[in-house]
Amino acid sequence: MDPSLYVVLDRRASGGRDLEEILDATIAGGCRMIQLREKEWPSGRLLPLAERLRDRCRRAGVTFIVNDRVDLAVAVGADGVHLGQDDLPPRAARPLLRPGMVLGRSTHSVGQAREAQAEGADYIAVGSMFPTRTKPDFQLVGPELIRAIRPETRSPLVGIGGVTRENVAEVIRAGADGVAVISAVCGAPDPAAATREFLAAIGAARDLTGRRPL
Repeated sequence: MDPSLYVVLDRRASGGRDLEEILDATIAGGCRMIQLREKEWPSGRLLPLAERLRDRCRRAGVTFIVNDRVDLAVAVGADGVHLGQDDLPPRAARPLLRPGMVLGRSTHSVGQAREAQAEGADYIAVGSMFPTRTKPDFQLVGPELIRAIRPETRSPLVGIGGVTRENVAEVIRAGADGVAVISAVCGAPDPAAATREFLAAIGAARDLTGRRPL
């Protein structure tokens, strides 16, 4: 698992473009971790798309995560599942997963991050870093929350929410191991180029801090 740049594929953020094409572009750009996020389609309708995305990720050696839906993640043989605060807690979800599956958890406070770690989350997403249109009900916590959580855990921290190529360095400098992005890549005119630019900015920020991902 390499969460340096964690691209979240979202049908609405894609502007109607094919998610498989966007996935291929992000992989070509160097992304090594992908999430499928779909808030509207039922699992049965989403299953064929999830299977195709899984196959593409598997061939490329890229980690494939399903958002929210433990049942779908297990059914398609995904590498893991990402759970929000309104989803099953890690302690309840873990027994439902196959051995070795990655479990990620969204958090918005130090207390939630501590709980995620105690319940066995493999990585902890922290947000929202900046204002975002993808989640209208976002909690703006800023990179300051990454700084507060970093001494509390050795689990990988992923900053999410409103992250752009212009502000990604601020999140990495705060102590994040990576960032999750949705529209900044999914909605970009050239997702492969956007991916490469993000990775270059992340690498430059790491060089300044001297800190490598956990």
